[in-house]
Amino acid sequence: MTRLYCARWVVPVSSPVIADGAVAIEGTRIAGLGTRVEMAERYPQATAEDFGRAALIPGLINVHTHLELTVMRGYLEKEEHDFLAWLKKLTIARLALSSDDILISASLGAIEAARAGITCVADASDSARESMRALRDVGLRGIVYQESFGPDPSVASENVGKLRARIEILRNDETPLVRAGVSPHSPYTVSASQLEMISNFALHEHLPLMMHVAESQSEHLLLSLGAGTFAANLRQRGIEWIAPKVSPIQYLAQHGVLETKPLLAHCILVDHADLMTLKEAGAGIAHCPKSNAKLRHGIAPYAKFLAHGLKMGIGSDSVASNNTCDLLEEARFATLLSRAVSKDDAEGDLATAEAALFSATLGGARALGIGAETGSLAEGLQADLTVIGLDGVHQQPVRDPVQTLIFSSSARDVRLTMVAGQEVYRDGSIKTVDEESIKQPLEQLQNKMAV
Repeated sequence: MTRLYCARWVVPVSSPVIADGAVAIEGTRIAGLGTRVEMAERYPQATAEDFGRAALIPGLINVHTHLELTVMRGYLEKEEHDFLAWLKKLTIARLALSSDDILISASLGAIEAARAGITCVADASDSARESMRALRDVGLRGIVYQESFGPDPSVASENVGKLRARIEILRNDETPLVRAGVSPHSPYTVSASQLEMISNFALHEHLPLMMHVAESQSEHLLLSLGAGTFAANLRQRGIEWIAPKVSPIQYLAQHGVLETKPLLAHCILVDHADLMTLKEAGAGIAHCPKSNAKLRHGIAPYAKFLAHGLKMGIGSDSVASNNTCDLLEEARFATLLSRAVSKDDAEGDLATAEAALFSATLGGARALGIGAETGSLAEGLQADLTVIGLDGVHQQPVRDPVQTLIFSSSARDVRLTMVAGQEVYRDGSIKTVDEESIKQPLEQLQNKMAV
């Protein structure tokens, strides 16, 4: 059975906008797209639905988040001036939650993503099994990266052994939509020897790898000088640290991480040499502008990412450091912030609405290594798509649908989210899980964290 989804504008991203367009879907894949008249002639027996003044776009791809932390929205506001204190409070609260609690938190995050038109999530999780289940239940596509910690090199082998055991379990939970990866958390929470072992493990097992890097001044001071709050914390814990006196990106290169073609979150403090190293390695970047700003870490060079042709997507990070999972808002923020700080007109001109939408869709897919399957609307690709209403007063008049999507629209305008041909959200309702029953324990979880 062929289904035609029609709208005033079809925005494939990988090809020009189609006015009065339609997308034909058969099973899990896109069978074709074109004008509504062309598709009706090609598929005369198809059922058709017209969304009117709306844009039909590829599903949005959130390339960095932590679904398990959804319950911590607004919980860490007082610690945002002190990143180490923020991390400590988060860790303590996280340890107070059971696996059932984590599943509820991750499920709420997956529901929020589906409501925002997000079809694919790259999630970093200490409880990857619960996050994978949440994505499966809600019906989203995703990669869940099992986190690994351990700054003490004396226990690196033991830590990697635990990671291997967890990945073995996660591999049994994989589906065509949801797969597992690994995440050595960051340069300041994972020793160099553990980084090397995890990188080798990822390469040998063909596992995607994700890591936080070049995120804060404290991290930069640790690596360049062996100074700052992270260095002091390691000394207090009796962990010896000898500064490599290189940038975080070059540190990853030295220890084999870049050989995995990783997804690297944040990349705020990077220079030209770092960007060239990332491009040569084929690494992907998860650009998280709102989280970067909220935690006072700085402004990542979004326009330079574009100018260097890096594989880059947009990430919300967790709602503990952002408060919303709204990728249209994130893409708008990335664009406006880049324009505000750009001192190079040529680079500033790259921060367009078209570039923002690309980053939030196909750019993200390429950063995750799945651009051959999803990220744009094209015949043969997975039927991951989002319908966004463009009929609101706040969007009128629509002179250009892409400009309106980026500069006037938000998650509240999403009318339909589809993953692999299955509708997971439509007109205010999640179609795959009982949202209300998942929300019921929320107050109990908040009380548990307050203890």
